[in-house]
Formats: sequence, structure tokens, C-alpha cells
Amino acid sequence: VQLVESGGGLVQPGGSLTLSCAASGSSASLNTMGWYRQAPGQQRELVAKMTSGGTTDYADSVKGRFTISRDNAKNTTYLQMSRLKPEDTAVYFCNGQSTMWSYWGQGTQVTVSS
Repeated sequence: VQLVESGGGLVQPGGSLTLSCAASGSSASLNTMGWYRQAPGQQRELVAKMTSGGTTDYADSVKGRFTISRDNAKNTTYLQMSRLKPEDTAVYFCNGQSTMWSYWGQGTQVTVSS
């Protein structure tokens, strides 16, 4: 399985951005898809995740501002981010979990700054 993120960039505080994660290979084996982020000097943390059944889980810091979704026909997972804050600045990683394995994308930088 290969995961490729896109959509990162520079955005002003209060702005919006949508990240995409395209899965290829044996992507049908992926049950849970998630987004994680890692800021400089910080540990990688969960942002949001969604099971194949549609159950979602969000970090408290992004609830009400971020939305995770999946388009199974396109093998793509999205993270819609709104009302962005400077503290959202980080490298965002896509994660896919099968029964046995965990896969990571290469990450995409999101910078929230005026």
C-alpha cells in the first residue's frame, strides 16, 4: 500500500485548507484511515480517523473545525480544515491501518501564519 498526501501549504489564520490522501496498491485492505500531525519538537499526534464503517474520532483541539471523509471509489481520504490557527502548523501525515499493518504517507506541510 502506498499513501500520497497533497494539499498542504501556507494559509492565514482563520482560513481553510483541504488535504487529500490517495491510496494505491492493496488499499482495499485498509480498515481505518487517519490523519496525524507532528509539529517541530513535538510528538506525532492523532488529528482525526475514520473506520470503514464510518465511525470518526477527532482530537479535542480540532473538533468542530476539521472534518475527515473518505471516497472509497477514489481510494482517497480527505481532511477538511477550517478556522485554522497558528498552532495547527505541522507536517500532516496520512495513515492507513489494515488488520496486520500500519502504513504512512510522506507527509505534507501545513503552515498557518499571517
